[in-house]
Amino acid sequence: MAAGTLIASSMFAAHAFDLQGHRGARGLLPENTLAGFDRTLDIGVTTLELDIAITADGVPVIHHDAHLNPALTRDAQGRWLQGRGPLIRSLTLAQLQTYDVGRLDPGSAYARDFPDQQGRDGERVPTLAALFERVKARGADQVRFAIETKIHPDRPDESPAVAPFVDAVLAAIRTAGMTQRVRLISFDWRTLRRVRELEPAIETTCITVENAQRTNARHRVMMLGMARDAYPSVAHMAKAAGCAAWSPNYQSLDAERVRAASALGLQVLPWTVNETADMEQLIAWGVDGIITDYPDRLRAALLRAGRSVPAVGAK
Repeated sequence: MAAGTLIASSMFAAHAFDLQGHRGARGLLPENTLAGFDRTLDIGVTTLELDIAITADGVPVIHHDAHLNPALTRDAQGRWLQGRGPLIRSLTLAQLQTYDVGRLDPGSAYARDFPDQQGRDGERVPTLAALFERVKARGADQVRFAIETKIHPDRPDESPAVAPFVDAVLAAIRTAGMTQRVRLISFDWRTLRRVRELEPAIETTCITVENAQRTNARHRVMMLGMARDAYPSVAHMAKAAGCAAWSPNYQSLDAERVRAASALGLQVLPWTVNETADMEQLIAWGVDGIITDYPDRLRAALLRAGRSVPAVGAK
């Protein structure tokens, strides 16, 4: 541990700010790759946030999209995919490992959104088990994991059903001995209910999005049958669902909504906050953590605010 570093001892500890690197550090290195997670650990975060898909042979792998994303995927011959790639669930792990996800296609709109992202050619879609092993090997024993289940009831062909999806993820967590260091998170709260049924010691985070284009809060299947209008707020729904934390899109928050959710006993963990001014505003409102593509920016904002920051991940 570096001298003078203030340490947030646990993601779940009272008053410890949860600095979460979104998909690792997507603004800096390729998302959801071991190289990206290494960079995030070098910066120093409380939590590695990541997404899970399941391969055809039942292996939990770290990838955001149900299909391989052509903006960040090259085939074995080094060619960018033309159009949407194959479903992750249609590929075995061995087949998936033939694709390179270490660089953004410079001609894509996605690349324009992340001009500072540095490529790392040769990066593959990692397994969840491989990430656990990498963090263990580095001795980063204080770092935790926010694991998002990528599943949607309206697109059943894109992923396994709730039970086999969750069961595969929990098996990987148990095998790695990580049940005390993970939190399962999702827009589809059905997966979180199953986690609590099978591993009640694992806390869950209810993710929501509320904007003019979409909201999952009115999707009765994703919300476990709850009707939005029957609750005073979306935070009340998250509380009723049994979640320890509520993770809304940050644009849907204001100081009063943060206060009210905190009064319910929920941790408030907004996503995905990349501008320093927004980080500073949310910190002032009293959120419990922030999910960001730029953990270096958030770490600096916390230090300016006089807040504790996590230790830098061990090598």
